[in-house]
Amino acid sequence: MKHFFFCSIYFLIGLLFLNTSCEKSSLNIDAPNCIENEIKKIKSEAVRNPPAEVWKWEADGQIYYYITSDCCDQYNYLYNNNCEVICAPDGGLIGSGDGNCPNFIEPIKKTLIWKDSRR
Repeated sequence: MKHFFFCSIYFLIGLLFLNTSCEKSSLNIDAPNCIENEIKKIKSEAVRNPPAEVWKWEADGQIYYYITSDCCDQYNYLYNNNCEVICAPDGGLIGSGDGNCPNFIEPIKKTLIWKDSRR
């Protein structure tokens, strides 16, 4: 009886670890959790015009995430893996960003990873 009790406890603990240790993304995208949270935030707001997009940028051995803003004269921001704003590559009053982006040496590989499909 004692053996059965301990086996049951170990089994339940194992199930607990399996259930909580590998959290699957609900968005099915290749992005850190903080970027997924930004997308969830966008989805909780009114639909943007034009619809919001999230792009993965790869350059100079780094990965960035570019998120479009809501409409006109607003910056579109570039984030790192920790959701820290790196710069605004474009947007703003004259459309040329904030001027604070790094000078990328390699060509930037841009991949659309999410687009708001709501109407």
